[in-house]
Amino acid sequence: MRRPRVSHDGSVDFEPYRGELVAYCYRMLGSFHEAEDLVQETMLRAWKARDRYDSTRASVRTWLYRIATNVCLTALEGRARRPLPSGLGTPSDDPGAPLTPVFDIPWLQPFPDARFDTGVRADLRLALVAAMQVLPPRQRAVLVLREVLEFSAAEVAAQLETTVPAVNSTLQRARAAVADAGDAGEVTEPSDPGVRAVIQRYVEAFETADVPALVRLLTDEAVLEMPPVPLWYRGSRDYGLFMDRVFEMRGRGWGMRQLTANGQPALAAYAPEPGGGHRLHTLQVLTVTDGRVAHNVVFADPSVFEAFDLPRRISFDEFRQAR
Repeated sequence: MRRPRVSHDGSVDFEPYRGELVAYCYRMLGSFHEAEDLVQETMLRAWKARDRYDSTRASVRTWLYRIATNVCLTALEGRARRPLPSGLGTPSDDPGAPLTPVFDIPWLQPFPDARFDTGVRADLRLALVAAMQVLPPRQRAVLVLREVLEFSAAEVAAQLETTVPAVNSTLQRARAAVADAGDAGEVTEPSDPGVRAVIQRYVEAFETADVPALVRLLTDEAVLEMPPVPLWYRGSRDYGLFMDRVFEMRGRGWGMRQLTANGQPALAAYAPEPGGGHRLHTLQVLTVTDGRVAHNVVFADPSVFEAFDLPRRISFDEFRQAR
């Protein structure tokens, strides 16, 4: 559900910052829906305190981030981290294992790029956000504020009511903890012509249920995971065997709609229905490196579909016209 604008009668305009604040709260919480709620709370707190805002001490943006940080840290008290299945254990070696969803785990959610123009995409990618979830909340805040949003150490110290040496020390620990998330430069932008070509071939192979063609587009160590199902697979062989199973169960003639999530290429996959038409099955967020698909996170949670404003059903003709 889209959040209403916060109106106020002062001279300070908060609304231009909503998109980047949602992205910030998403990085902190790992949930798009919660991020929207927390930004709304931030805006309301700012509106109530607008008479106390002093432009000689901080910009509106810095002031709003201070409020948002406090809102996020309060929300994270006593919370479990939001993982992906690959963050919970070893990969499965059984492509025929039961697909039993687990709903008592607060799974990491994707970020719908089309909803907000945040200006920063590489630092929204799923692998990095998942790595951030391992950090204690204050380390998470320091890492995002310093590395992504490029606030100075002094500004972050003021926002967190601590010292510059404490901020620098916290940043070093946070950097070390997320180092294995990889370099953002390794992930090519979804608008890159090479990436578009890979995704188009992936779409064609998926729609025709051509598993050998899908496998040829994968890296040898490609990862497939499917929250809220805790199973995950590593390697093009098991990925292909699992896709054989999917097409056996759901048939051929799928429809795929291309979009982006977390600054990465994404696909809304529509399975054919027996009576005609297609029904939304999953949202897939792909990582493409060196011309191959290295990672596919497949979301089947209806709340994710709502965040992306995806229609649940679409006719074959409508689907082809939309593409």
